[in-house]
Amino acid sequence: MFKPGTLWTLVQDTSDRARKCGALESIATEEEFVQQWGMSFLVRILFKISPKVKAKQERGAEFNPFLPYEEDLFVADISPTHLCILNKYNVVDNHLLIITRDFQEQETWLTLEDMVALSRCMAEYEALAFYNGGRIAGASQRHKHLQLIPYQKELLISTIVQKAEFTNSIGTIPHFPFRHAIAKLDQSLLESPVAFLNTYYELLQKVGLLKLIPPTDTHQTGAYNFLATREYMLIIPRSQERCQSISVNSLGFAGALLVHNQQQRSLLKQLGPINLLKTVAFPEPPPMSCC
Repeated sequence: MFKPGTLWTLVQDTSDRARKCGALESIATEEEFVQQWGMSFLVRILFKISPKVKAKQERGAEFNPFLPYEEDLFVADISPTHLCILNKYNVVDNHLLIITRDFQEQETWLTLEDMVALSRCMAEYEALAFYNGGRIAGASQRHKHLQLIPYQKELLISTIVQKAEFTNSIGTIPHFPFRHAIAKLDQSLLESPVAFLNTYYELLQKVGLLKLIPPTDTHQTGAYNFLATREYMLIIPRSQERCQSISVNSLGFAGALLVHNQQQRSLLKQLGPINLLKTVAFPEPPPMSCC
């Protein structure tokens, strides 16, 4: 297992080696900010993807890039159940994937073992963690994987969470016109994976995805996006994977959207980022959970 205080160096060193040997195939983008309702969204526009990368990305739902994973992308062992590797087709530098050693479905609830691995990584450096809970939430691989990118203060989420309104420990962000729930985190929660897991359960219950804590079934009752930093945890249930041709994953709700061409960029500007997010989420109030 990696030694405390070394993970960030391991991520950077592995990125340098993987880039030099060709294992890391970063995808170039152009960036601009799009405004709506006084909020600023970072929009990344993909340049032309090479036929080699495109072919690898379209190998089918049954292909599992994590069993086995590419040795040149390996960063560190985290725990007996998890390890971390680099995202091979990264858009953001030093994009880390936390994967289970054995195959587990992406559409299952996060577990205590997941939270042990996640909290250990989050303690190492300031990062934005996210999880795409199912295909409808933007997951492209079935093998369970959480993700970390270096925290970017220019993202909308860094300012919008400061406007959250709380009742006890759970709150909402008034600027978000769709179902969601947010919780404050502190150092004690990050140092206690059990408390971290219980906060996650409470948020799922608040948005109507979970009736009983802990859940009685491992399979999730609906798709959702999960975001976390050292200061907060946010969950947004999902109703659909895309708005027209534009796909949305967890980073969309952090204020970072990805489009594949100029036509999608024009469509995004026409729709407005908040309207796009509202379309793929759920309106308030949440329905009664059945599970």
